[in-house]
Amino acid sequence: MNETRRDRDTEGRARNARPRDGLGRPLPYGTPGVERQPEGVVRTPRETLREAQRLLDAGMPFHAHEVFEDAWKSGPQSERELWRGLAQMAVGLTHAARGNTAGGARLLRRGAGAISPYAGAGPHGIAIDGLTEWARELAGRVETGRTVDAGAEAPRLLG
Repeated sequence: MNETRRDRDTEGRARNARPRDGLGRPLPYGTPGVERQPEGVVRTPRETLREAQRLLDAGMPFHAHEVFEDAWKSGPQSERELWRGLAQMAVGLTHAARGNTAGGARLLRRGAGAISPYAGAGPHGIAIDGLTEWARELAGRVETGRTVDAGAEAPRLLG
């Protein structure tokens, strides 16, 4: 019988310890990679947006998605869909940059749909209208089969 060893964190939970590249793709063990975002960090909305923007600008939308995921899980219920939608848009950009254009377009549109009910309110200064327009326009472009440069396509989160 072939036993598979699973990576575990300090609490014993399964956690893949393989290094990852800037788009979150696993690299072989021992290969230098991009430092992963710590999980479960509770940040203020301003800190979340600042860190996510830094990662998006650096061409690391997969890592920005993890920051949004923390906000989605720790924030108030009334903002859950906002942060989830932003995470989906970051993952959509990740997939598009990896060459998964169909999945990228689908997630970009899903994320835009999730944040669109927040239009007008602009919680935390988030540019809801600009982000939904960006996501839908980029989804249309990637559906043509073109991969994108994640850093060059980074959206502006704040209005």
